[in-house]
Amino acid sequence: MRKTANRFLFIALTALFTNCKKDDPALPDNLVQFSTSQLGFESDSSSIEISLSLSRATSADVPIVISLAGDGVTYGTEFTTTPAASGGNISLTIPAGSSSTSFTITKTTGVLLDGDESVSFAITSAGTPILIGSTDSLELSFSAIISQGSKLTLNGGDGGAAAENTVFVDFSANQQTAVKRDSWDLGFYSGDEYRVILNYMLSGAMAVQIDKNDLTQVTAEDTAGMVLSQTYSPSDLAKVDDYTGDLSNTVIDEISATDADNKVYILNRSGLVAGTSNGWVKLRVLRNSSGGYTLQYADIADAAFNTVDIAKDDTYQFSYVSLESGTAVSVAPAKGCWDIEWGLASYYTSSGASNIYYPFSDLVFINNMDGTEAAEVLTSTVTYDAFDESSLASVTFSSDRDVIGSNWRATTGSSVGVKTDRFYVVKDPAGNIYKLKFLNFTTQDGGTRGYPNIEYALVQ
Repeated sequence: MRKTANRFLFIALTALFTNCKKDDPALPDNLVQFSTSQLGFESDSSSIEISLSLSRATSADVPIVISLAGDGVTYGTEFTTTPAASGGNISLTIPAGSSSTSFTITKTTGVLLDGDESVSFAITSAGTPILIGSTDSLELSFSAIISQGSKLTLNGGDGGAAAENTVFVDFSANQQTAVKRDSWDLGFYSGDEYRVILNYMLSGAMAVQIDKNDLTQVTAEDTAGMVLSQTYSPSDLAKVDDYTGDLSNTVIDEISATDADNKVYILNRSGLVAGTSNGWVKLRVLRNSSGGYTLQYADIADAAFNTVDIAKDDTYQFSYVSLESGTAVSVAPAKGCWDIEWGLASYYTSSGASNIYYPFSDLVFINNMDGTEAAEVLTSTVTYDAFDESSLASVTFSSDRDVIGSNWRATTGSSVGVKTDRFYVVKDPAGNIYKLKFLNFTTQDGGTRGYPNIEYALVQ
């Protein structure tokens, strides 16, 4: 009797688990597609990177074949690609564990073009079980475009809530630029003032000034009792740059023309993007005779120091330096060539009656230094679809860097995900006005953390 009862119990449990499995929702199709359907070369660009993305990371290598056809241009004469095309096709692989890949198209140096030339790309095949998505083709113009609108999946890369990339987006060009957050340490302002910023993209990158102006006289003893980590107290805010982006309130004082006035700073490079701390360094910045900056830096215990000269480059708001390599690195695109910046960033939150330093994931800043402005619009006033040029009269634009900030999403509570009761209107540096809405960003709203989806359309 006991054996019979056990047998029936086993059958019942087997049926229960089988039924549960049948009820589990199947994963949606994993689609590969271009990040946008239209791109254009900026006037000063000779190459452009074209990205493809999956709905989610793949567990195996995925071969992708892209066909190309030139209109007014010929492969190998006016342009080439990396990797090289063969028989009118480009072969790519999305590696296991990744959700994206890319290729580069480069204009041939010295070739004269009218500007109405273009190249069409199409995804012709994808390895099983990947399916080809709706954005299966892309037209690249050999001149700048003013986009009518598009959808983009921002390439935050690995890390989820602590995604490894910061992403800059240029709406009018349908272009995104993904940059490793830990690829730089200091930014040097190209404007009239001599200002230096810390890497605000890293959690815990902090600095303090000490009362010395000679790096060779600074030792580990100078850091005794120094706290350069998050303490969840208002004092942390004095060790990071102003979260509004105000250059008059940076940790590093404006660089003086009098060398002796420029003090030494102890910097915790921090970050932990790759799982290990970037370490502490001592540094000092001077003006140089060429009108730029001279950076001196070393590990705390080193007697000798390294020197890097940084020129002011009016093409960019800042020139960036990595203390890991001791060289200049590319971070933000050129002036006027981006509108919003998404990623993890140094910010603040309220704690009682005070504000404290707090790094936020999925923070959105606007390019206010180049004139970008934005406004939040509630759908109770007008819906995203209905918003048009006639709606602009009721919009009050703001130049605050964090006018979008974290207001577009919720990460706690009962409705985690994109806030569907609002969207944004963004005026870019050229005066183009776009409406912008966030579609998803986390599993609770159908997205993938680190790869938010956005939609935008030209209003005026």
